[in-house]
Amino acid sequence: MSPLEAVLIALAGVAAGTINTVVGSGTLITFPTLLAFGVPPVTANVSNSIGLVPGSVTGALGYRRELVGQRSRILHLASASAIGGLLGGLLLLWQPGAFEVIVPALILLGLVLVVAGPRISAWVARRHEAAGGLPANGAWWVWPLMFACGVYGGYFGAAQGVLMMAIMGIGIDETLQRLNGLKNVLAVLVNGVSGVLFALVADVDWLIVVLIGGGAIVGGLLGASIGRRLPAAVLRGFIVVVGVAALITLLT
Repeated sequence: MSPLEAVLIALAGVAAGTINTVVGSGTLITFPTLLAFGVPPVTANVSNSIGLVPGSVTGALGYRRELVGQRSRILHLASASAIGGLLGGLLLLWQPGAFEVIVPALILLGLVLVVAGPRISAWVARRHEAAGGLPANGAWWVWPLMFACGVYGGYFGAAQGVLMMAIMGIGIDETLQRLNGLKNVLAVLVNGVSGVLFALVADVDWLIVVLIGGGAIVGGLLGASIGRRLPAAVLRGFIVVVGVAALITLLT
């Protein structure tokens, strides 16, 4: 790895940490970057998953004010995210050959979710206006769908934050900012559990982990402090450009 590549990977980590805290699609920055530098897809995925954990932690800490009073909700959904993340990681290790076939579809799904973000947010807002009488921890179907998000996040994870926010925004009667804080905590669990699994048994490039992790820590802090002021269209457009580049790389 050249010095320039190392710097670019670290900068991708900064961008991913910021976007993960605010939007939840940072993998669409780091993963294509690693592919562009010739890192094998599975190694890139597992190294990226571990590297983004510190950024998720700093992002969650930055939202600690929004987490006040949500202890019961966190404990309720933590099991869904942790178990799902473990199963998603096991699925990746069990079927590594399928990853190169499936990942273009996953990236495409992530891009669709990112592009559809404003419509999803508007739909969530309308659903909040109509909702009433929901349990404090959400409708009964929130747990199984968050479990499915955990499986997806443990396997690949691009735009898992968008999925989480859509599910919780519909099924939990709470403000979106407080749900975003909850999303960051659950992302720590998904990435952390799958990351521990990968660290123990997978082919991890630890230099990549350090570079992405250092950048993601900075990005998580930025996302929690100023990320919400950044134009959503700029972030969304940057993710789409990089994601399309990844699709072209994988399909050619």
